[in-house]
Amino acid sequence: MRGMILGKRILWVCGSTAALLLVPPITPAQNAATESSSAATAATEKVELATVSTLLQQLQSQVQQLSSQVQSLKAQQETAQAESAALRRELDATKSQLVAFSAPPAAAQPAQVTPSATLPTATTEERIVKLEENQQLADAKIAEQSQTKVESASKYRLRLSGIVLFNSYINRGSVDNQDFPEIATAPRPLASDGTFGASLRQSQIGIEGFGPAIAGARTSADVQFDFAGGFPEQPNGVSFGFVRLRTAVVRFDWENTSLIGGQDSLFIAPLAPTSLAALAVPPLSYSGNLWAWTPQIRVEHHFHLSEKSSLLAQGGILDSWSGDIPFSQSYRYPTWGEQSGQPAYAVRIAWTQSIAGQNMTLGAGGYYGHQHWGYGRSIDGWAGTMDLTLPLGESFEFTGQFYRGRATGGIGGGIGQSVLWTGSLVDPNTQLFGLNSLGGWAQLKYKATSKLQFNAAFGQDNPFASDLREYGGDPAARYSSPLSKNQTALVNFLYQPRSDIVLSLEYRRLKTFTLDSNANAANVVNFSLGYIF
Repeated sequence: MRGMILGKRILWVCGSTAALLLVPPITPAQNAATESSSAATAATEKVELATVSTLLQQLQSQVQQLSSQVQSLKAQQETAQAESAALRRELDATKSQLVAFSAPPAAAQPAQVTPSATLPTATTEERIVKLEENQQLADAKIAEQSQTKVESASKYRLRLSGIVLFNSYINRGSVDNQDFPEIATAPRPLASDGTFGASLRQSQIGIEGFGPAIAGARTSADVQFDFAGGFPEQPNGVSFGFVRLRTAVVRFDWENTSLIGGQDSLFIAPLAPTSLAALAVPPLSYSGNLWAWTPQIRVEHHFHLSEKSSLLAQGGILDSWSGDIPFSQSYRYPTWGEQSGQPAYAVRIAWTQSIAGQNMTLGAGGYYGHQHWGYGRSIDGWAGTMDLTLPLGESFEFTGQFYRGRATGGIGGGIGQSVLWTGSLVDPNTQLFGLNSLGGWAQLKYKATSKLQFNAAFGQDNPFASDLREYGGDPAARYSSPLSKNQTALVNFLYQPRSDIVLSLEYRRLKTFTLDSNANAANVVNFSLGYIF
C-alpha cells in the first residue's frame, strides 16, 4: 500500500516538472512588441514566478519526504531479511539436531507408560514424515516471524504435552471398572447383562522442564497427571474425574550415567502392551503386568560394549508398597512396608544388541521389600523379573515380561493380593504368610505401515491356589473372594494419520477365577480417539 502511494507521488512530481519545462520562454523580441502592456505583463510574470517558486519548494519538500520514506522502507526490508535469515539458520540447526538424534541410543529403555509410549517405535519412514511436519511448522513460523512459548517463572524452557483421549466402550458381563476394566466379577444385583458408556478421564497432561547444567549433568524435570482419581458426589459425577498425580521425576543426565529421583514407574518392569483403551493403568494390569508409580531414587549407567552392543545397569531404593488402601483421605498413615523402617530395594540389568538397525533387548531384575504387620510379625516380599524386546524383521516385533514373587500385591502381582493370615489381625497369635504368585504377558506387534499397526497380547497372573487353601484356614478373613487366576487377551489396531491424531479399536476378553468356584468372564469393545499435543 505504501509502495502504491510512493509511485503516485513520483508520477505527480515528474508530470509537474515536465509541465514546467514545456512552458515557452519569454524572449526580448516579444517584450519589445508588447511595450504597451508592459505593466500588465510584468505583474503577470511576477505572479507566475511566485507560483513556480512555490511549486518548486513543494516539490523539493515532497522529494525529501519520499527519499526519507524510501530509506525507511529499505531499512525495514533489510531488517526483515536479517530476521528471516536468522530463522532459517535456526531451522537448519534444528533439522541437523533432528537428524543427529533420529537414531536412539542402543541402550535406551522406556522408563514409564505415557501417551507416546503406547505408540509404535519410530521407523525411518516415520522419522521422515515427522521431519516433514517439523519443516512445515518451521516454515509457518518463518512466515509469521513469531513463536509461542510456555511461560515459566524461571528463565529455563518448559514443554507442555499430553493427550485428550475419548474412550467409548461396550461391556458384556460384569467388570470391576467400566471404562478400563481389569477383572471380571460376579453379576451384581440390579445389574444388566451389558453396559455402554464413554469417558475422557484417561486424558493426560504433562509438563517437562529443562534446567541448567550442574556438575556436567543436564537437568530436567517431568510431571504427569490424569483425571482418573475418583468422582465427586454429585449428579453425573462419573464424567468429572478428579485430577490424579501419576509420575513426577527430576533427572540429572551425564554422558553415560543418570540420577533420577521422584515418583516413577517400576524400572524392573519397564515394558507394557500397546493399548489406548488402558492409559489410566498399564494394559494387562493384574494379568501378569507388574506396575506401580512409586517414590524412588535410582542410578543408571550405560556400558558400551561395542558399536552395536551395550549394557544398562540400574539400581535404586523405593518406597515399600504393600497394596493397602489408605485409612484416611486427609491423613497419611504408614503402609505395612513403611512400618518396617527401611525402603524396598530393586536392581535391573539389560543387554541391548543392534540387529539390522533394530534393537533387541533382554533384561532381568530383582525386587525386595520388608513388611512389618505388628506384634513382631514380618513378611519378606520379593520378585524376580525378565523382559524381552525382539524385532522380527521390519514389520513384526515381539515383547514380553514375566515375574515370580511373593507378597507382591503392592507392585501389581498376585492380582493385588499380598498377605494371608489365620485370624484377626489384632490378635498377637494370628500368623501371617506371604502369597506366592507368578505371571507374565506377551505381545506380537505388526506394523502394516508407518501409520497403522496391529497388536495382539495375552497376560495371566496366577496366585498359588495351594497357598490360598493351606494358609489362613479361612482366606475370606482377608479377601472376601480369593482370586486364584486372572487372564486377559486383547487385539487392537492403532491408526495415526498424523502425529497428533490417533484412533484405535480394541477387543478385550477378561476371565477371572475365584478359588474353588466358577470363573467369571467379560467381553469389552473399546473405541478410542486421541489428540496428542
